[in-house]
Amino acid sequence: MSLAEILAPLMRPAFTLGTTPTSWAELLGFATGVLTVWLVVRQNIWNWPIGVASVTLFGAVFLTVELYADAALQVVYVVLGLYGWWQWRYGGAGRTPLPVRRTGRGEWAVLAGCGIALTAALTAVLSTRTDSDVPFWDALTTALSLLATYGQSRKLVESWWLWIAADVIYIPLYLYKGLHLTAALYVIFLGLCVAGLLAWRADLAARPAPAPAAPPDERVARP
Repeated sequence: MSLAEILAPLMRPAFTLGTTPTSWAELLGFATGVLTVWLVVRQNIWNWPIGVASVTLFGAVFLTVELYADAALQVVYVVLGLYGWWQWRYGGAGRTPLPVRRTGRGEWAVLAGCGIALTAALTAVLSTRTDSDVPFWDALTTALSLLATYGQSRKLVESWWLWIAADVIYIPLYLYKGLHLTAALYVIFLGLCVAGLLAWRADLAARPAPAPAAPPDERVARP
């Protein structure tokens, strides 16, 4: 059985928005996607397995509309989803649950370098090896999404800013591609990302500051 035959039931129209049919895969991806981001905002670890299901559905959708980088991105999302699931449960000190933290300067430098390199490489590949008509925007959103997902797997507060930037581009991109329900989903995602940023900041602010190091004992005899 071919991949197209396996995906055929999911690609059938669930309903039509205007003159544009919406597939079952897009509808189910919409529902699980909203649930996933809502769970991330609440720092609920079940966001990761539900997110894996969601990105698998969207991978099938993106293949059908020639968003190849986005389709490939979903495969990476599955890997990052499993990584994030493990990190959230065991990534803290002494294999404890991972706490929210800020992104260090060194991490920002690495993320920025990786983002620029990945965007340039994907743009070149999509421009020369595929029939994509939006190679740069497909590449840029792919790079931003990968960086944001990695940051989220490490519970970096600033990962929400990367998601916000990606969503602002995704919304008109999906409208251009006729994925109206997916564009609506990303409007919801944008609102949830703002809520997530505020919630994670509040969690970080409410955490007790680390106790200062004890001063050296002045009673120790000097040599």
